[in-house]
Amino acid sequence: MTDHRLRIPLLDTREMPITGYLDRLSARPGERLTAHVSVLAGEPFTARLQRVISGDPNPSGPGLRFEDLSHRYHETHPGVRQSICPGSHAEMPGPDLAPSEGATWSVLICLTMNLGRGIILEQRAADRSVTMRLTDLGLRAEVSSGGDMVILDLLGVLPTDVWVRVWLSVDPSSRRLTIGRVDADSRGQSADAGLPEGFELVSGGRLTVAAGGEELASHFTGKIEDPAVYRGWGPPWSGGASHNRLVARWDFSLSMGTQHVVASAGSAVDGVLRNLPTRAVTGSRWSGDEHVWRHAPDQYGAIHFHEDDFGSCDWDRSFAFDVPGDQRSGAYAFHLTTKDGEDWLPFYVLPPCGATQARVAFLAPTYTYMAYANCYFANRAPEARARSASWGASPYTGGAFGSYGRSTYNWHADGSGVALSSRHRPILTMRPNFVFEDDSKGSGVRHYPADTHLLAWFEDKGIAFDVITDEDLDDEGVALIREYDAVVTGSHPEYHTAGTLDAIARYVADGGNLAYLGGNGFYWRIARNPSSPEVIEVRRAEGGIRLWAAQPGEYHHQLDGFLGGMWRRARRYPQALVGIGFTAQGPFEATYFRRRAASYDGPAAWIFEGVEEDRFGDYGLSAGGAAGFELDRADAVLGSPGKLHVLATSENPPASFSAVHEEMLTESLTLSGEPAGDLVRADMVYVETPAGGGVFSVGSITFCGSLWDGKRFDGPVSRILENVVRRFSGYEAAADPILP
Repeated sequence: MTDHRLRIPLLDTREMPITGYLDRLSARPGERLTAHVSVLAGEPFTARLQRVISGDPNPSGPGLRFEDLSHRYHETHPGVRQSICPGSHAEMPGPDLAPSEGATWSVLICLTMNLGRGIILEQRAADRSVTMRLTDLGLRAEVSSGGDMVILDLLGVLPTDVWVRVWLSVDPSSRRLTIGRVDADSRGQSADAGLPEGFELVSGGRLTVAAGGEELASHFTGKIEDPAVYRGWGPPWSGGASHNRLVARWDFSLSMGTQHVVASAGSAVDGVLRNLPTRAVTGSRWSGDEHVWRHAPDQYGAIHFHEDDFGSCDWDRSFAFDVPGDQRSGAYAFHLTTKDGEDWLPFYVLPPCGATQARVAFLAPTYTYMAYANCYFANRAPEARARSASWGASPYTGGAFGSYGRSTYNWHADGSGVALSSRHRPILTMRPNFVFEDDSKGSGVRHYPADTHLLAWFEDKGIAFDVITDEDLDDEGVALIREYDAVVTGSHPEYHTAGTLDAIARYVADGGNLAYLGGNGFYWRIARNPSSPEVIEVRRAEGGIRLWAAQPGEYHHQLDGFLGGMWRRARRYPQALVGIGFTAQGPFEATYFRRRAASYDGPAAWIFEGVEEDRFGDYGLSAGGAAGFELDRADAVLGSPGKLHVLATSENPPASFSAVHEEMLTESLTLSGEPAGDLVRADMVYVETPAGGGVFSVGSITFCGSLWDGKRFDGPVSRILENVVRRFSGYEAAADPILP
């Protein structure tokens, strides 16, 4: 842990006038979507169905374009404000205790930062309770029986990054209350107080770890391990034979991939975790010799709770929508409006099960959308905020309305990284009018709205397409895409499971045609678990471009047990899948491409038919160029799915760009042996695969923004992609364009 935690910015905690989420991000005709909506003022709201054509609010581009489908869904519903309850905790039934006998509650804690607040453990039933709390001055015991309340402080600030056992004893027979701690050096401290006559002990009810009170507030931030309850007064370990006094114990090392708390001894009953605390973290017994929690679960008996953890909202249903049987595959959204504001709930409609409606499939990178969900460093510059506001862009731009949880690019209050993201919450960055970046030469859109550059281009060229998502591909495998003549990605398909990579690799190996239209793709490994399919996990381990790093011993996912980090650490190089892989990055700036010999002559020359320019792509809606922000290059050592042809390479990179960490051995020595400056480039490639298919990869996140040449979907970048898609899919000449 480092001092950067002291500089963690506080989030704006205002709420949107209206917002919500869907139970799924995609559905097929005949399936039901459920919407969960919160209206701050509690007023009625209206929901209208729209087909999303273009989600970039920049008026210099195609603009915001929708097809109104109000005839399919347009309803007004009563609005209610639904609660937002951040902070994680464990919750289980409290053990039964004899009211007149003594009992002791004990737990191990490790403060990751001395935030000076939070309930460590509490048992509460009716008008009785026992609470152990962290304060600015040390530990506090709070016990109540009927109308009597006794508070006892043990002064002494607890150390950080050190395991301490804390305990609380209540003995009604001797009318004694004690709170104590045992530090790592085995030295103990305690404080005592008397109890009023007739004091009765709490029994049954609810036992919580890392939160308490009637409303389950006062959340604790830090690691907790080994919660237990014993009969009698005093620390049970001091006199030996603690098992003779044991009433209940829970083992946090069990059922690691779930939100389930396992009762391990005594009369304890299983419980649940709320709001996605971080599991698979090192506990008090971690020796440093084992880094895989599956191999030594006893060393991973802790859970890292955070006062700002944010899981799934669990809001009440507001309305449901049955996708009509004749609904075409595509991008859709419910437009929510109330008297005080608006919001959008995007989703995708897949083709019917076992069928296709087009020859081309767009693979929507919803895992990437989830990883960046509500990223709060978005668009900090006042000038960019003012410009996007003038376009009518989302008011979330600039990091306002931070009530709905952070992204996996942000930190918790104690400086630890956010590793888990749920789609069962408002994802305000996944909206058709959201501006992400400071971009004086373009729109500054990324992810969901940036991918509509491609969808609007399809519309303009009259090329029919289906939409599938990477979650669908993960669930169903290669069978979902096998029948398509071409599969195209979005601008930033960064996050993947083994299932999505396996399906794409199988499709290519079987002769499928793939167009990878972005940069920094197939980079981070994520985990899922069937018990919570709405959640993804990222452990930022083993290098890579990242804003936080997993702690030693905590590189393996809790959801599936596998090593986190970059896919290249598992020898699943992006180059071996699509011919290129991440090589360089800088601010949201861009440059152009220059053609190579293979674009003029050879088996890939058809890709440049109708393109006369040698230099192209010095324009566009994303940073003003086709080769920008994050760049990929070919690398013969890291492989290719077939015979690779480099068609074009970017030139004149911005001075702020540099090679990524994983390509560097020292400050100047690269893994490949090339000069570091030579790695700062984007390679546009074509790969002939052994099964007769092809892979076209562009090597840049900003490429799709240059499908728009400043006035229309025209120019060399548009022509190149049109040649590829039409050859891959067999579509003939363009139909009349839909967009001007």
